[in-house]
Amino acid sequence: MDFKGKRALVTGGSRGIGFAVVRSLLEAGARVAVNGRTPQSVSTAIGKLDGRDRLVAAPGDIGTVQGCERAVDTAVGAFGGLDVLVNSAGIGSGRPIEDSDEAMWDRHVDVNLKGTFFCCRAALPALRASSGNIVNIASDAGLMGVPGIVVYCASKGGVVNMTRAMAIEVAPDVRVNCVCPGYVDTDMIRRDHIERKDDPAAAEQRMIDYAPLKRITTPEEIAHSVLYLASFEARFVTGAALAIDGGTTAGH
Repeated sequence: MDFKGKRALVTGGSRGIGFAVVRSLLEAGARVAVNGRTPQSVSTAIGKLDGRDRLVAAPGDIGTVQGCERAVDTAVGAFGGLDVLVNSAGIGSGRPIEDSDEAMWDRHVDVNLKGTFFCCRAALPALRASSGNIVNIASDAGLMGVPGIVVYCASKGGVVNMTRAMAIEVAPDVRVNCVCPGYVDTDMIRRDHIERKDDPAAAEQRMIDYAPLKRITTPEEIAHSVLYLASFEARFVTGAALAIDGGTTAGH
């Protein structure tokens, strides 16, 4: 897949899936604006990458409308337009319903759902001008119910159906798709869902066993699916929710 001459913005690009997407786009020839919550996190991420002449720092808190608009405006201003928006910024934590408070709800919805919507809204004029496309990062938990992470499921389910509705509204000018990963071997997953457990080895084994393919996927595998949806090869794909989950949503 050739992205030479293409201009991309990746939110949440300073770590995890977003960082893998940034690196893959760079390797495919794109110019990439890297978003992270702070200038420091973005600077650290860019320092780990080759091709820095094709990288732009676009920090901003995606949990706020102002942060979304700032990141998009930085990318469009630096590149003179935009061809691809990848909404990878996200958070995820699990609590029983009775222990889920308003602050937890607001943060999940603000970052995962509101942030995705307002980044799309801010980028639409530039994407219409370039006949570009959007790839949102949802989750297998946006395609099925999972006990213990009801708030997260609600936010990612919103991303999936928002992707479908948006794809219809902005067609034929802009394509909009989403990727729905299962467990991904990122620092966040390691820290919050394995290392903090009473028995980390057992927690990791549960994740491995969760998918019929019996492993945890890598950020690079998710990045490859993002690049496909953003590429010319997927030019007749819009409104799709692509599950990269080792088979979990086939009937867990």
